[in-house]
Amino acid sequence: MRYKAWNIALVLLGVMVGAVTFANLDFSIGSKGNSLLTTSPRYAEASPGLQHQPVTTLREFNEAFVQIAESATPSVVTIFTEKTVSRRMISPFDLFDSPFDDFFGMPRQNGKSRQEVLKGIGSGVIVTADGYILTNNHVVEGADTITIRTWDDRKVEAKVVGTDPKTDLAVIKAEAKNLRPIAIGDSDALRVGEWVIAIGSPLGENLARTVTQGIVSAKGRANVGLADYEDFIQTDAAINPGNSGGPLVNIQGELVGINTAIASRTGGFEGIGFAVPSNMARKVMDALISKGKVTRGWLGVTIQDVDENIARGLGLDAPEGVLVGTVVEKGPAEKAGVKTGDVIRKINGRKVENTIELRNRIASTPPGSDVQLDLWREGRSVQVNVRLSELPGQELAAEEREDMTDKLGFTVSPLTPELTERYRLSGDRGDGIVVTGVLQSGNAYRAGLREGDLILSVNRKEVPGYKAFLDAIAGVDQGELLFLLVERKGSKIYFAFNL
Repeated sequence: MRYKAWNIALVLLGVMVGAVTFANLDFSIGSKGNSLLTTSPRYAEASPGLQHQPVTTLREFNEAFVQIAESATPSVVTIFTEKTVSRRMISPFDLFDSPFDDFFGMPRQNGKSRQEVLKGIGSGVIVTADGYILTNNHVVEGADTITIRTWDDRKVEAKVVGTDPKTDLAVIKAEAKNLRPIAIGDSDALRVGEWVIAIGSPLGENLARTVTQGIVSAKGRANVGLADYEDFIQTDAAINPGNSGGPLVNIQGELVGINTAIASRTGGFEGIGFAVPSNMARKVMDALISKGKVTRGWLGVTIQDVDENIARGLGLDAPEGVLVGTVVEKGPAEKAGVKTGDVIRKINGRKVENTIELRNRIASTPPGSDVQLDLWREGRSVQVNVRLSELPGQELAAEEREDMTDKLGFTVSPLTPELTERYRLSGDRGDGIVVTGVLQSGNAYRAGLREGDLILSVNRKEVPGYKAFLDAIAGVDQGELLFLLVERKGSKIYFAFNL
């Protein structure tokens, strides 16, 4: 009898803890207006819902999670893409090597090509009543057609509004009625250990709007290798291929992240998933909708983290801030007086933890803004004000990038300090041109051109800058020969192929 009473006491204690935990939750969302949007999207807001209704039983505890899922699921869509590519058909003659191929640097094009349609699937989340949808860039990149399937099983065509490969985000738009937008939450307010829910279409459309539950495992994850600007939320909510672009939702039913990738040795779920924070996603989305592209602030320095040995060498009491290496000539930092060897300890009075944090904060600050840097210089504190410029070498608009890929089979970008670091290029390259992507089914790839190659000349004409490159390729028509001189790891190589 005493044993049974002890069990009852434990159950009551659990219910009381549950009541405290869930006392202030909001599980339903509503739309803030349904007017048609142009360049000023009006987002949904969380409504009071069950905010002040305590959970007093296990059934109510269960019902709380059900209501979170029911509130968010109608905002999730499955995204279908199709992309037509050319596949080269190998002829019998291609099976034999010829010494002339290597001598001229031009492999024979004996084989014919055939058209093949590649199909893809991913997830997205509706963020406005008139059809703006957030997803990942890699879900829709290069797609010829995009179709979404809504929670009520409607299939609707969608178009790309804009993409931002640097954060792996994209905005698409579908013209449809009775869409259910999700409320966007504050990802900065998330704490490690909070419950979250991931929703998407893992492994195929037959598993559309799958709901999985977990916790926030970590925040601010970077150096994952998924995007240029990384500040990921890590979660153990089950995420699998096909979940990309779907929402990560907090216990108030608000969007706090866009599920992007998993860390896995097998390709399946192993308890580590990553999501782009909603605050970053919202800034990118606003820029893509209002301007068609994302502009980022630029400081004009290369930086590195400060470890214990560097701290001792600089006379710091402990590792802090980030160390300035190269100061770009005529850049914003140089104009403000920043020098090599300075340690940036604060920006606008807020402490700087590491290089990733500083880079993201500078990039998210609009060009033309003034920022105050607290520096450590040769044993003393210094303050400087810097007016940020626009990050040079911005990504091409989606249409321009697709046009270039269609014509050349590869894309290029003006060389920037960020690209120099990404491709581990050495020396002062000035206004160089770097290959940022190569279509694997194209002639350029088969000829040997690879991402990270520096283009020095086109058809025997030097291309010292991006405009010179565009002028050089403008006169080359489809089917004609393109003759490139590139530099790769310090060696110069010629490639020639037909467009």
